Amino acid sequence: MKIGIPKETAAGERRVALVPDLVAPLRKLGLEVLVEAGAGTEAFFADADYEKAGAKIVPKVFGEADIVLKVQKPTEKEVTAFREGAALIALLQPASNADLIQKLAQRKVTVFALELLPRISRAQSMDALSSQANVAGYKAVLIAATALGKYLPMMTTAAGTIRPAKVLVLGAGVAGLQAIATARRLGAVVWGYDVRAVVKEQIESLGAKFLEFDLGVKDAQDKGGYAKELSEEAKRKQQQMLGEKTKEFDVVITTALIPGKPAPRLITKETVAGMKPGSVIVDLAAEAGGNCELTEPGREVVKHGVTIIGLTNLPSTLPTHASQLYARNVVELLKLMVKDNKLNLDFNDEIIKGTCVTHDGQDARAVSVKA
Repeated sequence: MKIGIPKETAAGERRVALVPDLVAPLRKLGLEVLVEAGAGTEAFFADADYEKAGAKIVPKVFGEADIVLKVQKPTEKEVTAFREGAALIALLQPASNADLIQKLAQRKVTVFALELLPRISRAQSMDALSSQANVAGYKAVLIAATALGKYLPMMTTAAGTIRPAKVLVLGAGVAGLQAIATARRLGAVVWGYDVRAVVKEQIESLGAKFLEFDLGVKDAQDKGGYAKELSEEAKRKQQQMLGEKTKEFDVVITTALIPGKPAPRLITKETVAGMKPGSVIVDLAAEAGGNCELTEPGREVVKHGVTIIGLTNLPSTLPTHASQLYARNVVELLKLMVKDNKLNLDFNDEIIKGTCVTHDGQDARAVSVKA
């Protein structure tokens, strides 16, 4: 069976779905690894490194591969190039790409969306969303530090002492916790906020302070560990309370997301107008509509003297390590799927059942019923 690694074609995407160091584990599974020429170049992995690891460099992979590993969703042209009956593993955002999923199903491509991986301990090594969010949280702080016209740490110099910058991180998931840790390492005074009170201990364990509001919500966390969507009244109260607090901070990094829904609006335009000139907002939820009302996805803008950065796909800006982490996630998932050099799908397994979107031209729910 052949595994294909194409070159990513999405604008600005520099990651690759497999790195040379992880070719060997796939070969141990009895798989032949095909890598499209130049697939790893943007992430600084040369074709020669793949060949040395035992992969074969080819002009194209879609027509030959039994399983295609990608980072981003395929283009329509790439969909038509798939071999009928092949499999695809990628970050696909299936909820917002129904037409693409339907076209893949029509070609009888078995599709696995990594966003749908269940949040269970057995699946942690396969969790690409978390590994990439970790990268994004780290890079968000570096971007903020570059845009801010101040030092982040306290500086004692012959000219006097400079006070450290104050950073507020909204949302304490993987990205938020990494942002908190990075800002602390750079010497900032850091606060973290989340509607889930259970994350207070995690925030404080990183040396930050927990910003706590009484929103009148008893249980703000769902069974999967994600934040629940708040009532309209709680949302208004949250915006008002954050509006009062954010004016104290030099940097605000927002990371709040609700699966399958637009990003919650945490920072209003009135809140931005009340912030100190020179302050910086880095909105990691920009691609999902933004946590800040004035965020423009893919752009850096200045409003009321506040720099608002809504860059998307931050993991791609650190392509080497982001690719290494992503590839490890995918290889661990493949180990679960491949047995005796064949794709052996057990739809009673909650990981396979949870991530599978289509199989044999059918909706995955129909497959689950049959299984």
